[in-house]
Amino acid sequence: MEKTACLVIEDYESPYTEPLVITKGEMLTIGEKESEWSGWIWCTNKSGKSRWVPESYLEIQGITGKAKQDYNATELTIKVGEELIIEKEEAEWYWVKNQQGKSGWVPIKNVKII
Repeated sequence: MEKTACLVIEDYESPYTEPLVITKGEMLTIGEKESEWSGWIWCTNKSGKSRWVPESYLEIQGITGKAKQDYNATELTIKVGEELIIEKEEAEWYWVKNQQGKSGWVPIKNVKII
């Protein structure tokens, strides 16, 4: 995806302070698949940390999932009026970078492309 600017039109407060970071090949325990966001699965790593992971990043075998690629579950807290740069899109979320240089996931519905 070409890097595109967007403007925050609705605040989003990340409920998670510490992200889950997984590496390709890592095995995870699969939890619930239902959330308000389709395409995301609740996963737990071997040290017990759980976060949402895009389903497309996983090779699922029963209650375990193998990471097909590296993944960082950081969600960014954003405020109306902030300008962000979109770096990628996944299941109704954008991976963005803010003007302070911080990166994370934000819901697509909270921003508009400018």
